[in-house]
Amino acid sequence: MIDTAISLLEKELVSYLSFKDSTATVVVDNIGLLETANGDKLANNIVITVVNVEEESTLKNQPPVRYNPPNNAVYQNPPVFLNLYVLFTSNYWGDKYIFALQRISLVVQFLQSKSVFSYAASTDGPFSTDPDLLSLRFTLELYTLTFEQLNHLWGSLGGRQIPFVMYKLRLVAISDRATLRTVPLITEIDSDTRPL
Repeated sequence: MIDTAISLLEKELVSYLSFKDSTATVVVDNIGLLETANGDKLANNIVITVVNVEEESTLKNQPPVRYNPPNNAVYQNPPVFLNLYVLFTSNYWGDKYIFALQRISLVVQFLQSKSVFSYAASTDGPFSTDPDLLSLRFTLELYTLTFEQLNHLWGSLGGRQIPFVMYKLRLVAISDRATLRTVPLITEIDSDTRPL
């Protein structure tokens, strides 16, 4: 589901940029590879990278019971809800630095203009009946790093800092939907007391 959320985000950004700047290209890849032998394909692109995944702790204690009308209760482990930290980088340097800043500005404009993303309302339209895909819905909020965190981030990515912006993508639900057990619902209570 992480891959689906990021792919949806990429498609929506490409669609937005096609109206604002048709020469802009977007790739989903590891920005840490920029200064390696395989980093050539990242140059002159906006790169989307997931740099961290965290569990949303406020949604951990959900009940394992799902009601399945008319007569059953199905026990399933509740889904894991994730927040993804997504890094958008603009890989243009040298005399194209201003150009890189313009592209990052377009990314921020896009994410400001669209606050909620969902598979069901995507520009490509829903082509699946998978309930996990149809329920995929997330928001993005700007995530500001301190200078110390910036240093750690770019140090761990193994490269020099380039124009970027980071967003926190909330919430991606991941579930196997495996049934642990199925039990009949309680339909009546017998309160008739009988002497022993």
